[in-house]
Amino acid sequence: MEIRNCINFLLSSSQNTVFKYFSKRLAEYGITPSQYGVLNCLWTYGDISPSKIREILNLEASSVSGILDRMQKNELIERQIDQNNQRAIIVSLTEKSMAIKDGVEAVVSEMNEKFLEPFSDDERKILKKALFTIIDME
Repeated sequence: MEIRNCINFLLSSSQNTVFKYFSKRLAEYGITPSQYGVLNCLWTYGDISPSKIREILNLEASSVSGILDRMQKNELIERQIDQNNQRAIIVSLTEKSMAIKDGVEAVVSEMNEKFLEPFSDDERKILKKALFTIIDME
């Protein structure tokens, strides 16, 4: 089979193109695409557990732990013991992460527009549906 007909090649290559662009744009805010995912969870849902972040982002627990470690070191998040369950941790935003929200969200909007611009509204819906179908096959 020609490599350009391989679904893994197509998905990996397109994801790599978007990832490199996104990484470069987020660098001015001192965050990575993975850290954006965590921030988006917190901006959307408020204080939540690492397991909820893992569930939302479809990541392994060890991956989330490493991301949270780096984010806490960079003062983007805080981790505290859940007052309702002493065995659980709650992740929350800091002033630093709240201060970058508008700029980061503008980058995300611009990136989405850049990569979806060649597609009609119907094609965008089909593309998103196809990608969600693949995600849900797991």
